[in-house]
Amino acid sequence: MSSVITFVAGNYRYIKAVFQYSGGVAAEPGYIIERARLARPLPLAEAFKAVETHLRRLARPLTAFAACELRSPAPFTELGFYDFNKAYVTTLASWGIYREGDERLNPVARTNVCPMYGTPGETVMSAFSYTVPAADPHARGSFILAGGGEARGGAGSFRERIVRLDDTSPEGLREKVSFVAAEMERRLGLLGFGWQDAISTQAYTVQNIGHLAGEVLAARGACAEGLTWHYARPPVIGLEFEMDVRGAAREIIL
Repeated sequence: MSSVITFVAGNYRYIKAVFQYSGGVAAEPGYIIERARLARPLPLAEAFKAVETHLRRLARPLTAFAACELRSPAPFTELGFYDFNKAYVTTLASWGIYREGDERLNPVARTNVCPMYGTPGETVMSAFSYTVPAADPHARGSFILAGGGEARGGAGSFRERIVRLDDTSPEGLREKVSFVAAEMERRLGLLGFGWQDAISTQAYTVQNIGHLAGEVLAARGACAEGLTWHYARPPVIGLEFEMDVRGAAREIIL
């Protein structure tokens, strides 16, 4: 099976990843991805209702829901993260997006991080993205990459797969950041894009990455429009650095 799959009902394609999220999404020809940031982040149940209302107003099906950005109170244990995600995907299943029992075919991209300050009391949604028909048939391609941390793919626990586990030395962080940047680059390529197509690049960490922003990220073209550093932790205990990349065609605030 190809690592990039077309989700026909949503008018986008996605990078196959794990049951809780895909590696990223891109609009299919004739469509664009629009990102809506919530002026006030909402608890998940309220946020999903807001998504339904917004998509209904746009005359778009719920399957157009393509990505979301969550904020959680604190990093999860690996089991806690799994349990959270099993609950999260029940809404996607009811919307006809997630296929229950097929743990490799969740098309929705997602970033879920844990702010160090202004910590929410429960997991909230701060933004979501969806497809709409393109008014211009020649509109540029649009995409959203899911958040990714320094855990290698494959079998084993998160701790077994984390690059330089528990090493936040300057060189340990260099290897972590380099790994994640390379993964973002790989995902861009899979969807048919490059760093030059990025509208915004985000980093999520409470570690000092100042010495790496130029020589590791900007030097490879990852920061052409700057780098937004969120003082937040990745969602699983042991991870120290996460990135995502956005190339939405339009962004609004609700």
